Amino acid sequence: EELPVPTGRGFSMVDITLKIKAIVEKTEVQEGVVTVLSKHSTVSVTINEMESRLVDDTKQFVHKLAPPTHPYLHNDLDFRAGPPDWPGGDEAWRKFRAGEPVNAHSHLIAFVLGTSESIPIHKGAMKIGTYQNIIIADADGPVGPLGNAKTRTIAVQVMGSK
Repeated sequence: EELPVPTGRGFSMVDITLKIKAIVEKTEVQEGVVTVLSKHSTVSVTINEMESRLVDDTKQFVHKLAPPTHPYLHNDLDFRAGPPDWPGGDEAWRKFRAGEPVNAHSHLIAFVLGTSESIPIHKGAMKIGTYQNIIIADADGPVGPLGNAKTRTIAVQVMGSK
């Protein structure tokens, strides 16, 4: 199943625990596992406490690990090579590239936080702790005065026995 998740601006975190719980319950699986996977290279899936001050701390922490203003090679768009079979050739690739975000830090944050989680199911319920939430961390939300929220796609697969 695919789950659309609206995210915020800049670095944002969204709790999807109740949505995943509903998907698990719908399957009626009693013993198994649910896998939650981000389908984006700058969006993570993680398990932690969803507490507002911890969310703020997380944002500060990941931006210290991967500062957005660092001179990353990925951000040097003029030197990125396009695919050899890009429709319209190099000129079309250059036009496409012009709209690309400067987001190497977002990719690096996703490397650190990870893009998937697998959660055991026992007696029809996810076995996560009391203060554990399944969280989407979007490190590449739109910025600037005209940036609108994005909707990200999360793949969810429940496997097991009924």
